[in-house]
Amino acid sequence: MRITRRQALALAPAFALLASAQDTNKRMRAISKEVWGKLPTGEEIDLYTLRNAHGLEATITNFGGRLVTLKVPDRGGKFEDIVLGFDSLDLYVAKNPFFGALAGRYANRIANGEFKLDGHTYKLLKNNGSNTLHGGAIGFDKVAWHGALATAHNGPALQIKYLSKDGEEGFPGNLHSMVTYSLTDDNALHIDYEATTDKDTVLNLTNHSYFNLAGHGRGKILEHQLVLNAGKFTPVNANLIPTGELQAVEGTPFDFRHATAIGLHIDSKEQQIQYGEGYDHNFVVNRSSKEAVLAARVSDPGSGRVMEVLTTQPGVQFYTANHLVGEIKGKNGATYRTRGAYCFETQHFPDSPNHPQFPTSELKPGQLFKESTIFRFSAS
Repeated sequence: MRITRRQALALAPAFALLASAQDTNKRMRAISKEVWGKLPTGEEIDLYTLRNAHGLEATITNFGGRLVTLKVPDRGGKFEDIVLGFDSLDLYVAKNPFFGALAGRYANRIANGEFKLDGHTYKLLKNNGSNTLHGGAIGFDKVAWHGALATAHNGPALQIKYLSKDGEEGFPGNLHSMVTYSLTDDNALHIDYEATTDKDTVLNLTNHSYFNLAGHGRGKILEHQLVLNAGKFTPVNANLIPTGELQAVEGTPFDFRHATAIGLHIDSKEQQIQYGEGYDHNFVVNRSSKEAVLAARVSDPGSGRVMEVLTTQPGVQFYTANHLVGEIKGKNGATYRTRGAYCFETQHFPDSPNHPQFPTSELKPGQLFKESTIFRFSAS
């Protein structure tokens, strides 16, 4: 369709306004880096800020690949930081419940701190009673990763790398890991994992952020509405180790196939709830392909914020911060209390190396470990 010169002149202000808006979006979309502090070893640690065209903002540190802040708008456009954490590096270096952490080499639990692979028994440090949790005493959350600015999903991104040497925390193989964080203009935080090894090993990587869509430190999450795309979960014993079964959620407090208030059954006398002191269980994600599928959808009725969790991984650990006891002071002086947040740890199943019927967590030389998780935000 052709337009006349008069029509073109009439449309010029609109075109200028559109160009200006596109310009503004480009300026808003950015990544920056600043020195955040030093480890006791003297190693310098950085803090990276990602921002998309709509003002969503995430800060990530290369210390443990931790998500430090994530600011998203409510239904009225007001931005709040929705992840629990600390204002300073020193508090992350001190003992804390994996706030925002990149968990590995094996996220979640390995029973009795050991597993067999290729006829050899590997013994790991036990840091969770009789179990190994999130990689041992010095897991991936407690090391400095090498950070670099990158491009992913058509936007600026942070790429961090770490070499876990053969025998580190008892795990075999020199493992080269790379994790890429990107904040896209469809209001989604992408976390892409890749790894290779020079020796048969086991691997399970996840992000351990604690979310509260009302804002970090803003009360309990019991009224938040949850959908889990899972018809089965992996029941556990008293040590939170899977029994090896896949149990149907139907007729149990674990049925979140339709939107349900998180607090509806959280104090149930059902044995599995008692073991977890709430929810601390792996759900089997329903899937028909290897692509990223919806694992969870959670919404806060008060703010209208909605978070969808999509993943290529076979499971998601749903945890309701049962062990935050009100003694932890977080960002801006907030007090973090029991059931004041939830985690959606997309993963391979806990203790998979000791359950051959579970999806394999083994990685061999020549293979590429490649998984993705997407946290996508909106408001209603």
